[in-house]
Amino acid sequence: MTEKQRIREIIKGDTSAFGYFVETYQDMAVSIAFRVCKNKAEAEDIAQNSFVKAFRNLHTFKKRSKFSTWFYRIVYNTAISEVRKSVHKTEFVDYKHTHLKDEYSEFDTSEIIQEKEIKVMIDKALSKISRSEAVVLTLFYLEENSIKEVAEIMGLTPSNVKVKLHRGRKNLAKVIKKENIL
Repeated sequence: MTEKQRIREIIKGDTSAFGYFVETYQDMAVSIAFRVCKNKAEAEDIAQNSFVKAFRNLHTFKKRSKFSTWFYRIVYNTAISEVRKSVHKTEFVDYKHTHLKDEYSEFDTSEIIQEKEIKVMIDKALSKISRSEAVVLTLFYLEENSIKEVAEIMGLTPSNVKVKLHRGRKNLAKVIKKENIL
């Protein structure tokens, strides 16, 4: 069943079909939100709120773009709104960083462990560049969206996305080199 067919089914009343979208897009939704708010618990809340907004507004989805593009725009805008609201809060609590050794089981191969370590290092480096550059890099390289789709998600022009990609790559390389991350 295609995503467009699933959307039609949901609009007709089969709310259980929305589970497919949650399962498919939840990891990237949390990742995008985290790049903006830099707080894991808040990112999970933002992702959950974004799914609720998407579900309630599914009837407004025009189907000119992919569902993921439309949904990630909701996530990004929700995250930006939450960050703006949190500026007025007096206390900031960062999430607890887990130690790498706690994330592995005895069944993990060295290749999987190395992949997890690299992901942690890349996340660390991405957290040290601007939010918008981190989101652009995440959407373009990890989610493999096109420049046009990233522009639509973030409300930018394709030229702005290209500039942010260029600057983001340069800044990420500087951080990696300076911090000796990889």
